[in-house]
Amino acid sequence: MRPEILFPLFADAKTLPGVGPKTLPLFERLGVRKVGDALFLPPTGVIDRRLRPSVQGAMEGTTLSVRVVVLSHSIPRRPGAPYRITVNDGSLDFVLVFFRPSPDWLTRILPVGAVRYVCGKIEHYDGIAQMPHPEVIDPEKEDAPDGFAPVYPATAGLGQKVIAKAARTALDAAPDLPEWLDPAWMAKRGWPSWHAAVTRLHAPEGPGDLEADSPARERLAYDEMLSHQLALMLVRARRRRAKGRVSVGDGRLQGKVRASLPFALTGAQERAIEAIAADMATPHRMLRLLQGDVGAGKTLVAFMAMLIAVESGGQAALMAPTEILARQHHAGLGALAEAAGIRLAILTGKDRASVRRATQEALEAGEIDIVVGTHALFQKSVAFADLRMVVVDEQHRFGVDQRNELADKGQGDGVGADILVMSATPIPRTLALASYGDMDVSVLDEKPPGRQPIDTRMVSLSRYDDVVDSLRRAIANGARAYWICPLVEESDVLDVAAAEDRARVLAHTFGEGRVVMAHGRQKPGEKDAAMEAFRTGAAQVLVATTVVEVGVDVPEATIMVIEHAERFGLAQLHQLRGRVGRGSARSSCVLLYQGPLGETARERLGVLRETEDGFRIAEEDLRLRGAGDLLGVRQAGLPRMRVADLEVHGDLLAVARDDARLIVNRDEALETDRGKALRVLLYLMERDGAVRYLGAA
Repeated sequence: MRPEILFPLFADAKTLPGVGPKTLPLFERLGVRKVGDALFLPPTGVIDRRLRPSVQGAMEGTTLSVRVVVLSHSIPRRPGAPYRITVNDGSLDFVLVFFRPSPDWLTRILPVGAVRYVCGKIEHYDGIAQMPHPEVIDPEKEDAPDGFAPVYPATAGLGQKVIAKAARTALDAAPDLPEWLDPAWMAKRGWPSWHAAVTRLHAPEGPGDLEADSPARERLAYDEMLSHQLALMLVRARRRRAKGRVSVGDGRLQGKVRASLPFALTGAQERAIEAIAADMATPHRMLRLLQGDVGAGKTLVAFMAMLIAVESGGQAALMAPTEILARQHHAGLGALAEAAGIRLAILTGKDRASVRRATQEALEAGEIDIVVGTHALFQKSVAFADLRMVVVDEQHRFGVDQRNELADKGQGDGVGADILVMSATPIPRTLALASYGDMDVSVLDEKPPGRQPIDTRMVSLSRYDDVVDSLRRAIANGARAYWICPLVEESDVLDVAAAEDRARVLAHTFGEGRVVMAHGRQKPGEKDAAMEAFRTGAAQVLVATTVVEVGVDVPEATIMVIEHAERFGLAQLHQLRGRVGRGSARSSCVLLYQGPLGETARERLGVLRETEDGFRIAEEDLRLRGAGDLLGVRQAGLPRMRVADLEVHGDLLAVARDDARLIVNRDEALETDRGKALRVLLYLMERDGAVRYLGAA
């Protein structure tokens, strides 16, 4: 039940003035579905509406307001010509300009001889000051313009006046709320109360009030991030109390695997295994993120974790998002499972009914130690004898409910399996805090010894023939290569290569049997067959879209060509490049670009040439593209921030996380005075998971 103090803010947006059947969908497009949402629609700028004595001497592009007397109308003589109205501000005659207006409307709102206030941007044409499409105010109906007016993000069909009126109505409905922030912390930062901050946002006293580092904007950004982190911490606390199995390995199986490896594990891998083992030894369910760069050895760490479950008498499951990735994991783990002497199986939706039934029976009987599979693993018909560990590869491809559904196949009675989530996409620290705040995190920031650096080069598309000739020589010597295109089919709009067209051209150049194609629109069987042909060496060139971005593992592939590299994101380019350099042979990556390159595109490709450090690349991607873009392209559960800007307020996110942890440690039920105020914040920001938790606590 929401606190009564917040009821006015949760009224439907259709109760706002000016919001009707036609404008409601437009407001919803801006994220305004209830009255309170208008409070969190921050203006993008301000207009200086302070009344000036005259436009005389005003600089080009200055926005100002003046009192005028209407002198005359000049009706255009030809279609498309501007409608001009001459006015006088007491010192100077100047012109109001309107394009394609209704003459009747203009003579009605600006009759000759009338006194009006006009507000707009000053321009000069033939030495005469003019004001295109000004705001017109009738002093007999409205107050004179004054102060600064906020400018809101616009959407077609929705004017500034309507949005501003909705925001003012929401502001009038906003109550004075109990303070949830520490007074000393507020004083140190110079932050106002919540109500004063939201008032300053929608009634700014100058442009500085809307700056990201203004006290009001910072306060609201921190509130938003605190509510998000607090919600994560509360849910995390609930999960930590969830019953789990105590799994303590004796090291015998892990020792066999270590002895079979031709290399020693990195320090980062050892630390991750140690942290996972410590989690598994507790009676609570583990939820840990294993984040690592391309080639950092995440799968080996996950296998060691699964061996701990097997050593303690249980089973483990590894869930991959696609069948081809599941089969790659199964094939890749085969030698390690053989070295450990354990029983490894695979279960996918495409298995024959008899094979799937036999695998399920063996799982339930405890005759399989580790199973690798797809979504088929969490079907109700799949049961385990003693599931203790679940590894989820590429978490962003699964829903949280799917992940938990598999983990809940543990012992029952509320006792679930430990969960280890793997992500091959390095995430900037601020975004990692925002998206994975409910998990413990292990980072693999070292690469196993023996990995060769990848020779990365930028080549103009004007040298396409040279690239093809070099590739022809490499293929003749037995090399395998990826050729990545940004589109599936040819486009009349974009002048970029299409995978289908490029595959035909390269097949003609290298020979029909040597080139295969894979893209997201193919039937799964066709795509898997193409990738399998490339993996086995039956084909030497795989022309593809970004379906190979994550998980495809062909150590023999040593060449990556990315066509129109300027059209890909930096992190995505890094992932694509990571498909080569997976063996001991030297590898190369060719970034084919269409010139001339813009400054940002050149900087982006330059970063890729300079470094293979995925974490540095992720930070650069955040800097170059911005959190909004990253949040838009990643499907990793990242939150939609309404006031906070993760690029600017990233330092506050780290503070919010620490504060949220401290709050939950001291007052998990939020029963103190401050805790009750924080409940109001959670309701205000609609952190539903935390609200449900508090209701059940």
